[in-house]
Amino acid sequence: MRISRFALAAVAPVAVVSLSLFAGRSLVFAAPQAAPPPHEHPAPTNLKVLPRNLSGEQVQEIMEKWQGELGTRCKSCHTPDPKKIGADGKPGFNYADDSKEEKETARKMYKMVQEINANTISKVNGSGMEVTCGTCHRGHFGPEPFEAPPAEKK
Repeated sequence: MRISRFALAAVAPVAVVSLSLFAGRSLVFAAPQAAPPPHEHPAPTNLKVLPRNLSGEQVQEIMEKWQGELGTRCKSCHTPDPKKIGADGKPGFNYADDSKEEKETARKMYKMVQEINANTISKVNGSGMEVTCGTCHRGHFGPEPFEAPPAEKK
């Protein structure tokens, strides 16, 4: 005997209510939670390799993409700012600060990727695939070295 999805969807809530009443408990249904307000990203103030006309939201999108491709977080390139305390009680970041060497390395790597895409990949007929941070890093902060598989004997 097969029960249709529609019948199952209609019976399941009745069963839950019946069981709770049988057990002498009342059901409490929570009111739907309002979505948290969207996080506002301030306009960037220290862009040196990214276009200077980007909004805070656009820079945030780029940074989130890089985080995934590099398997890292904001603290890898940005310094904490004790004057900015987040909702979680932890300090925010001073995104304009250039004191971390990793931030300058990221800028150099970004320029390298742009140059490869403009001067090499674009000249390969039919390539069409741009290089990204993830091309080499594949989710690791330091790209893993390539090891060729052992050659097969003939």
